Amino acid sequence: MKNYYKEVSDAFLEKRERAIRDSEEKKEFLREKIPEVKKIDALLAKTGSAVIAAAMGGGEGFSEKLSEIRRENEELTARRRAILRENGYPEDYSDVKFECPLCSDTGFVGINMCSCMKRAVSDARLADSDMGKLAATQSFDSFSLKYYKGKELEAAQFNYNALKGFAENFSSETYENRLLMGATGLGKTHLSTAVGVTVIRRGFDVIYKTVQSMLEDFETAQFRGGDPEDLRRYYDCDLLIVDDLGVELSNQFTVACLYNVINSRINSRRCTLISTNLTQSELRQKYEDRITSRLFGEYKPMLFSGVDIRRQKLQENNT
Repeated sequence: MKNYYKEVSDAFLEKRERAIRDSEEKKEFLREKIPEVKKIDALLAKTGSAVIAAAMGGGEGFSEKLSEIRRENEELTARRRAILRENGYPEDYSDVKFECPLCSDTGFVGINMCSCMKRAVSDARLADSDMGKLAATQSFDSFSLKYYKGKELEAAQFNYNALKGFAENFSSETYENRLLMGATGLGKTHLSTAVGVTVIRRGFDVIYKTVQSMLEDFETAQFRGGDPEDLRRYYDCDLLIVDDLGVELSNQFTVACLYNVINSRINSRRCTLISTNLTQSELRQKYEDRITSRLFGEYKPMLFSGVDIRRQKLQENNT
């Protein structure tokens, strides 16, 4: 698995160093342009040694000395800011400007990872997935039930609640497999994407692929010089989402690949979500019993029915 934490940590370190470097360059510019700023900065730079000298002196007067040093510092800082304003600069012109005031771009608040870094890690995972473009429009919040009627609405509401609960409560202990079944345009891909994005945001590794794209990766590794180790992600990720099962051209190789992925993830108790436009009988006709027995024995079926939502939206736009 790609080390997203290291990638983001390196980016945070570079960002922090850039902010500090920019601050130092501005300070140097001000010292050259405004002599009094140079004098004040020289005095402020002696604060550390003054505190050490006071501490080494010890005695009952240490607190008073420390208070005096703090007061002088505050006066110098206030004077420096006033000088900048007088010369037409913002008073914080040369301050270090970190993007995150909580962690100062370190990625951590104390020993805990900052929310900004958690978000950056999940964004990196999302950008690296096939859900990147879909994520902007296909979320649980953007899923509408208005296109379903009667029993179709009841089923859609059930599927929505079940998948949302699955995603929002996903943990390292979760083991559930889902098989989303129904004709095209009924919300399977939308909800699959919503699940994937939510689980990524919770800090887990998610692979989202159409069945064709996944099998192309296996073909590349087997026949076109690809690295077989790249396929480990399909077996090892926390959640694998396979879209459009059944549209691929089946042969002995692709069926074997599908079986290996499905069976291996069942044995290792890793969650898999598969969507298909095929019915149960069509799946049995297309695949060997060793695949369908696992799909119908180890996966919870979720049936989608109704009228193609894309067609309904098109009719709305034309009226």
